[in-house]
Amino acid sequence: MSGTTDKIQGTANEAIGRFKRHLGKVTGSPAMQGRGAILQAKGKGQKALGGIKRIVGRVTAAARWPR
Repeated sequence: MSGTTDKIQGTANEAIGRFKRHLGKVTGSPAMQGRGAILQAKGKGQKALGGIKRIVGRVTAAARWPR
């Protein structure tokens, strides 16, 4: 996956996780809260990975450019 795709999927997972966590809080379901927290953390990780991929891509492109 590209860095942009990772960031988009990460944002979606983070939002869905936040929704599930709050839904679990409202319904009193600790299992739903836990699943939401895990999904939210996964989204944050995906966004970070996407940022790293974009930085690496830019650095490698800059290193190849003058040739």
